[in-house]
Amino acid sequence: MPDLKDGESVEMKGSGAKPYVLKNTGGIYSCTCLAWRNQSAGIEQRTCKHLRKLRGDAAEEARIGAALPAKPATADDDSGGPPLLLAEKWTLEVDLSGWWMSEKLDGVRAYWDGKQFLSRQGNLYHAPDWFLAELPDAPLDGELWIGRKAFQRTVSIARRQDKSDHWKELRYVIFDAPALAEPFETRLQFLRDELQRREPKFALRLEHQLCRDAEHLRQELARIEELGGEGLMLRQPGSRYEIGRSATLLKVKTFHDSEATVIGHEPGKGKHAGRLGALTVQLANGTRFSVGTGFSDAQRGSPPPVGSVITFRYQELSDAGVPRFPSFVRVRTEAPAAPTPAAGPSASVASKPAAAKPAVSSAARRFEFLEGTSNKFWEVSVAGNEMTTHWGRIGSAGQSKTKAYEDAATAQAEADKLIEEKTGKGYVEK
Repeated sequence: MPDLKDGESVEMKGSGAKPYVLKNTGGIYSCTCLAWRNQSAGIEQRTCKHLRKLRGDAAEEARIGAALPAKPATADDDSGGPPLLLAEKWTLEVDLSGWWMSEKLDGVRAYWDGKQFLSRQGNLYHAPDWFLAELPDAPLDGELWIGRKAFQRTVSIARRQDKSDHWKELRYVIFDAPALAEPFETRLQFLRDELQRREPKFALRLEHQLCRDAEHLRQELARIEELGGEGLMLRQPGSRYEIGRSATLLKVKTFHDSEATVIGHEPGKGKHAGRLGALTVQLANGTRFSVGTGFSDAQRGSPPPVGSVITFRYQELSDAGVPRFPSFVRVRTEAPAAPTPAAGPSASVASKPAAAKPAVSSAARRFEFLEGTSNKFWEVSVAGNEMTTHWGRIGSAGQSKTKAYEDAATAQAEADKLIEEKTGKGYVEK
């Protein structure tokens, strides 16, 4: 059967006047037909009769089936994913002297079941065979990682389905062997022995050291954060691998993490003129404030859209409940809830998600057109009876336009009409 190479597209005649556009972008196949666009599944898990006609039923079933593997029978956490040990936050009450200390990696959690990588939700990461070579057939717990401050790049590669050479940028950093019913020190020795014997090219063991005392902890935390790291993980000596959240594994950060919904963009000044200056965001309790630091130049050129949920870092709350010194961390990629941050000790972790209130405006829908030298984006969002469009070259600040209509239904109908026009021209929703 014919197929599309990465970046290729083809037109296929359908029931409408305009042909449908089928495209392969990084192993994610898309079609401009309504059947593909209206599915609730993630874009990497969608198919339609046109893709099946082009690639064949077997190829599409293999692709979609692999994207949704059966959940491991041993999983008993609420995510339905693999049986993972999850950390609790350190509340300063526990003396961490003698605990095993390691860097908290800002990567993508990946459970190796002996044959494949699974996410926390149980979805498959399509790693190339050469990346998996020499890994043990025993279960492993670790993270796919590029380096500090490279989370978004790591996510974009891990989610690809084409088993591309981009995986050469990743390393699988292993920090535990879940199947061994032995103390943590024995599991660490197992990892040392296995990796030394097998010498996998793209895997390594996460280094651990014993925490001497509170001063040693503070010094190491400051060193890691100065390098741009997330914080520290502390493992209780002699502890077993437990499924679910456990007080035997604690995460330590100087700053608190929380989430907020983007409700507006503030223009930049000075060196940021023509780009994003700050995000106007809102907490679940209605508190509004601005986040103006932590962005890369690329993120200022193409900022998180209105309606998206961001993770931000802050030191403490003011008396009015406003986070002090908020700094952007990333756009949340899963479970978009926006909890209200709570006051607490200076060394803390991300709060558990709370139920999110309805967004001030509908989440912006983003579409991209990549073909030849064309590299464009287009976004649309509806807030009440107003529709806002944002467009331009990918990587640029772009242009925005807001138009008011008689009522919210008319504004939404106009947005739907524009979406249909854009997808008919080959734009693909992200």
